[in-house]
Amino acid sequence: MLFRSVSWREIDPFFRAELSIFKMFKLVIVFYGFRLCDFDIDRIYLNIRTKCAHDMCMSAHIDTLENWNEIRTAYHVARLGTLSAAAEHLGVHHATIIRHIDALESQMRTKLFHRHPRGYMPTEAGRDLMQVAAAIEEQFSQLGGRLRGQSAAVSGELVVTTLGGLSPQFTPMLIEFQALHPEVRIVLVADERLLKLEYGEAHVALRAGQKPEEPDNVVQLLTRMRLTLYAHKNYVEKHGSLLNDEDAKNHLFVLAAGDGGRAPFNKWVQQHVNPDSVVFRSKEIHSVAEAIGVGAGIGFLTDWAAEKNKDLVQMFPHRPEWDTVLWLVTHVDLHRSAKVQAFLKFLKSKFPEM
Repeated sequence: MLFRSVSWREIDPFFRAELSIFKMFKLVIVFYGFRLCDFDIDRIYLNIRTKCAHDMCMSAHIDTLENWNEIRTAYHVARLGTLSAAAEHLGVHHATIIRHIDALESQMRTKLFHRHPRGYMPTEAGRDLMQVAAAIEEQFSQLGGRLRGQSAAVSGELVVTTLGGLSPQFTPMLIEFQALHPEVRIVLVADERLLKLEYGEAHVALRAGQKPEEPDNVVQLLTRMRLTLYAHKNYVEKHGSLLNDEDAKNHLFVLAAGDGGRAPFNKWVQQHVNPDSVVFRSKEIHSVAEAIGVGAGIGFLTDWAAEKNKDLVQMFPHRPEWDTVLWLVTHVDLHRSAKVQAFLKFLKSKFPEM
């Protein structure tokens, strides 16, 4: 199967494990500085899991697949002695180091480090963890030697996540990208929930609105999405057009729920739309578009969405202050992999004005 679209809840635990295994394999790159980019997860899954995961689970009493980032962080803190040195070595934010150590200690129910002004000194448990990490390093060294000469092919699973309402616009682009790179298998997770890139839930996220601020993500501006007020022609025939801002009190509206309150056009909504006039709300963007499309009321749609329904009538000329920004988000650990870089380059080519 070359392309599939799912919600995150539909992804079975084994597939989630595959994504986490990819993160685990990136540890090879961190330890040895390899410029290896992409590998077939299926091909390396058995090697890594049988050689490392079982022993690690037994020794540290933690879920190996979910804790490789934290284990790696603890290893380098113990090895280098300070949070700042570990953060610099790993290329992550200082706060991420603290978060990883706290999470690992909480899950293991033991202190891994003595905190003092000179730095972090491993406890007995911390030294045990270092021994486990050293053993894993040796395992990765053997595996890395076998993979060192492999090329950075654009292949394997590529998981892209975006809001459900944006999937119709981006699905054709994903299909086109897959056709250019036949060895890639696309998984589209169209969900209102923000998937955690730091836990390997997706390779690339397309996020709308305010600029994401997670410290370990690489965030790039993709495009600005034009939003305008639309209504179905049947609504206009029954209620008339929206004549001006003041006329909003005489009309019915369909709006987004939840995070829609942070949308750029929400200021206009608060000023001119009576809450009792909002006849339909939904957190699902496609549900909002469907309600507008069947004549329930007036609502905000992207020009992309409106173009698909020839029976929609634009209420006002375009107002730039209503537009929202679309961001490309990747995690620093996966950002430079071959398939991610190829996909980012491809997607940016579709929006050359940016």
